[in-house]
Amino acid sequence: MRSRGTFLPFLLAAVALAQAALTNDGVIRMVKAGLGEDLVVSMIKSQPARYATGPDDVIALKSAGVSDKVIAAMIELMAPPAAVAVPAPAATTAPAAGLVSEVGVYYKKGDVWNDLPPEIVNFKTGGVLKNIVTLGVVKGDINGHINGAHSPTSLKPPVDILVYVPEGVAITEYQFLLLRGAIGGREFRTVTGGVMHVSGGATLNLGTFESKKLASRTYEIVLPDLLAGEYGFFPPPGTDSTGSSGRIGKIYSFRIIQ
Repeated sequence: MRSRGTFLPFLLAAVALAQAALTNDGVIRMVKAGLGEDLVVSMIKSQPARYATGPDDVIALKSAGVSDKVIAAMIELMAPPAAVAVPAPAATTAPAAGLVSEVGVYYKKGDVWNDLPPEIVNFKTGGVLKNIVTLGVVKGDINGHINGAHSPTSLKPPVDILVYVPEGVAITEYQFLLLRGAIGGREFRTVTGGVMHVSGGATLNLGTFESKKLASRTYEIVLPDLLAGEYGFFPPPGTDSTGSSGRIGKIYSFRIIQ
């Protein structure tokens, strides 16, 4: 056991070394000065340092009498911090990458899907419309009127349409309509309430289309041979928040120009 007088020089040497960043030479001097292994390791872990820990440096430390435990503490201190793992982004509910994420109807221009703005439809309660039932659901034949002679959206064929339907709604519930001119705007006669394939005047303005499913609730419709005129996609009444009164609704309209 060292006496107090004998230990003091070693303590002073350790304090002097602590005033500057420790290096390999500093560690070697502490070891050769007789400081215990645990004390040297403690100094390594608590003091700023600039150690060289390459293969030749480690061999030189070992040749100078530095123990494996001390060398390991030096290497551990100089090791780069572990990379922080970045969590993967959470999965989204968008229909598919590069498509759209909101319910609606879109047209393709170049490689970009553009919003097809809807227009307000006023349903006439006279003539063929005889039954407006509760909850704002219109059943039977209806006449729809849209203000303005033309849709604000003009397209040229072929027309590429994308429909992102609400949850639980099928693309076959949408109607593709030819709009005819009327006083003060455009009109159509169609069928609502789920009756789609009937004979008679109600199908006068009803067109056909084929769709291709691109992703969940997302359908592409290509209309290559449309003639000049006014057209629109009419969503089922249950999906139309403007149709709560049973007398108004919306239609995604466009105009074909040649």
